[in-house]
Amino acid sequence: MVEAQVFLRAAKTYFAFLVSEFAFAELSETVRSVVFYELQYRNAAQVVSISFENLEDYLQITVFQLVNQQLPDYNDSHHTYHLHTLNHALSKLVGPDDWQENQRFFEEFKPEGTVERRLLKAAKELRVCLTHFDRLTAA
Repeated sequence: MVEAQVFLRAAKTYFAFLVSEFAFAELSETVRSVVFYELQYRNAAQVVSISFENLEDYLQITVFQLVNQQLPDYNDSHHTYHLHTLNHALSKLVGPDDWQENQRFFEEFKPEGTVERRLLKAAKELRVCLTHFDRLTAA
């Protein structure tokens, strides 16, 4: 089990690029006992959700394309993108140089524990996905 503050602090650290590179701002922080934690960021076009179900040990990153400035339905496959789906499409669009540059960006981070390693891996993947997001969602 991971404590809420440990999860949220690590998520904010590893996903800080959302603010500095992609004009996101922190939208909300949710803690439901020791069961569920979520951090959301929003920019003019998207909301990124970083959520963790503690009991299930399940980390999920979701990118919502806003529709008329509103969140789409979670099951709207045209406007709701899970990181694993974006990664699958990404493999056809980026080369080794993109991955190497991204790896250099995250070199300074030293995750502690399994959840932090998973958060860092997801942050690395999301950064590349957002860099190529227009191409990913057009594919």
